[in-house]
Amino acid sequence: MELSLFEYDLPPELIAQEPSEPRDAARLLVMDRARGTCADRCFADLPALLRPGDSVVANESRVIPARLLGETIPAGQPVELLMLRPASAGGWEALVRPGRRCRPGMRIAAARGAAQITIVGQEGEGLRRVSVESPWAVPELLERHGLPPLPPYIAHHQAPKPEDRERYQTVYARRDGSVAAPTAGLHFTADLLSRLRARDIQMHYLTLHVGVGTFRPIRAARIEDHHIAAEETEIAADTAGAINRARTERRRVIAIGTTTTRALEWAARADGHVEPGRGAADLYIYPGHRFKVVDGLVTNFHLPRSTLLLLVSAFCGRDELLAAYRHAVARRYRFYSYGDAMLIA
Repeated sequence: MELSLFEYDLPPELIAQEPSEPRDAARLLVMDRARGTCADRCFADLPALLRPGDSVVANESRVIPARLLGETIPAGQPVELLMLRPASAGGWEALVRPGRRCRPGMRIAAARGAAQITIVGQEGEGLRRVSVESPWAVPELLERHGLPPLPPYIAHHQAPKPEDRERYQTVYARRDGSVAAPTAGLHFTADLLSRLRARDIQMHYLTLHVGVGTFRPIRAARIEDHHIAAEETEIAADTAGAINRARTERRRVIAIGTTTTRALEWAARADGHVEPGRGAADLYIYPGHRFKVVDGLVTNFHLPRSTLLLLVSAFCGRDELLAAYRHAVARRYRFYSYGDAMLIA
């Protein structure tokens, strides 16, 4: 399929610049796949929209302050690093901008000069392997001097607000490792989680650390020619067991977000049985994928031509999804990371 089939028109003013407050005040577009209908609701309505016995699965990865600003040595030219993860041969993998300026051997001063970063290898478009000399280990360096990695379509991403450290994070985030938020989960509150439990709707958690696999743009003209980078994933035995029991008992499995969906489908055998364990999820879901585990999906509105839009199209149909997006645009929903959400079931 041609990537150009996954375009839609979005007025720029509908790109959300601030999150909803409170979190569950976001709007929720409810898409019924069987009936082919859409309804306008509020995210706070979610407990009433799900069924008692539904098994809801969310990604508990925590966003790290991975964005580090620095200057080249000795020229003093500005450089931005997105610190992705520890590298297998020591050092770290990082996305570096501008990539053309930052070649192996270049040195960068960061953390007001307290840290020096050297580019030691080049591994692809903007992707570098770096070594870090700092008074602190890299995770502490980022906690002290890193910035929340807001996406570039949020106007204040260059200078995030103090509240973004908490707001660009789910309330159930537990395990450090993501460099972008699993945004469908941003709408949950402690009260909403309590109301789900009161309705006998089970919550379970897995981990997929969001990295370049999730947000790297598709460059190929045909969607089949794209390859997705693997991302560290872990599904605990109790979570896998709960999901497998739900499927055996014909209760629905509702995934919160595309990252949860990808983790579950990656971990599933051909018969839909979810295997617990840890690994590198590299499953690329696009139209034609046969879903083995997920019965329902809560997700935000995604960028055109993105792997996320392709995954949701695979779940509910390209034409149906683009029609729902036109509905959302006409009713002035807010789009992307800090925007509104969909429930597709």
